[in-house]
Amino acid sequence: MKLFAPVDIASLAFFRVVFGILGFADMLGVWVYYHLSEGYFQPDKFQFKYMGFEWAKPLPEPFMSIVFLGLMVVALLIALGRWYRVCTVIFFFGFSYVFLLEKAIYLNHGYLFVWLCFMMIFLPANRNFSWDVLCNPALRSDKIQAWSLYLLPLMMGIVYVYGAIAKMNADWLMEANPLHKWLSDRGNMPLLGWLWKQKATAYFMAWAGMLLDLTAPFLLLLRKTRTWILGFVLFFHLTNTLLFQIGIFPWLSIALSLLYFPPDWPRQVWAFAKQKMKWPQQVEGWWEWGANPNRVLNPVRVSAPLPPNYPKKIIKTALAFLVTFHLLMPLRHWLFPGNVAWTEEGHRFSWRMMLRSKRGYGHFIVKDLKTGVESKVKVTDYLTDRQREKIFSHPDMVLQFAHYLRDLWHRRGVEQVAVFAHVRASLNNRQSQPYIDAEIDLAQVKWEPFRPSDWVLPME
Repeated sequence: MKLFAPVDIASLAFFRVVFGILGFADMLGVWVYYHLSEGYFQPDKFQFKYMGFEWAKPLPEPFMSIVFLGLMVVALLIALGRWYRVCTVIFFFGFSYVFLLEKAIYLNHGYLFVWLCFMMIFLPANRNFSWDVLCNPALRSDKIQAWSLYLLPLMMGIVYVYGAIAKMNADWLMEANPLHKWLSDRGNMPLLGWLWKQKATAYFMAWAGMLLDLTAPFLLLLRKTRTWILGFVLFFHLTNTLLFQIGIFPWLSIALSLLYFPPDWPRQVWAFAKQKMKWPQQVEGWWEWGANPNRVLNPVRVSAPLPPNYPKKIIKTALAFLVTFHLLMPLRHWLFPGNVAWTEEGHRFSWRMMLRSKRGYGHFIVKDLKTGVESKVKVTDYLTDRQREKIFSHPDMVLQFAHYLRDLWHRRGVEQVAVFAHVRASLNNRQSQPYIDAEIDLAQVKWEPFRPSDWVLPME
């Protein structure tokens, strides 16, 4: 497919609507649960930060809630296609800001959505079926350049394939681990609980999930297999929605998978609806009247030229960089020794989704080097439930909290401080073992993103 060939805009307009609705739903969920209910985004509380983004700090109330409410309004405006360019820019920076506030609530769909927010800024998704066109019919275009539509399913294809590659490990395929445990936890579900308890169910879902992820992007490209594989995609994602708390990701994946179909498929669905019901005809008549410069009934539609676009060299360069980045980023864990599920080095931003069950426990020792006085620190006094659940299974969080304790003791007047972490962890129901070298003063350790952390003990 040529990058600059004309294709129907209908699929891109469809995704704009879904993108806005899902953006609204995600911001609403984060605001209500993580902020209002759990209190994660309070300036006086500790937050785990992404390395290099320590500057991202929550605002005091009511300004933090205003941010969430504003982003929800902006998301709905994107869905409606009003002030599209300004709204996508605002939503990208706002969503990214919220994403960066707390690393303990990282989800892959949040990272994916950040990238989609960025891409949507440059896509002409408001050039049809939008409020912007109703206000300025001259914007209307039936066609767009191919690259601006196919960039989105390409992102979904990368997520699928790398998700499958990550599942190609002994725990997942040979032991159905930790999937069997997660399914067994749903054993009390009415009607289907007995099914989730079966080890055979876990094996089937482990292998089927891996094979579906691996083949879906390629089979969705083929006309003969496209409809069949979409059925499996729907079953897979809807089952995940039933079983697991993974937010908007299943619905986002379904919407992106639909973009593999011919670009005019929303028009075909609409045409079918017009044959069965009257209201789609009435809506279309109203739309054609509102989107026509002369405001006449039954106007003769003359397709406008492709939307004004960017220089082709810039587009090709940007696409090459974008694709290269997303192909290489998930592979960076190979730069580090050891099992990535244990060391966590290169785990995030790599589409390693729902692959491991990790548990850890421990405490910190803060030592005044002048007096020799040691203080035992329990994280329950400082962290939220989710943070406590994550800290002792993620070495970078252990290090960040150790630095927080070092700085806290400095503020209390203790000038020379050493911080030691006594941590044990287990991966995929194995026996727990020492995780962090308790002899190393973490107060003196600096996080280096491209060097192995020698203070993380190897998995036995």
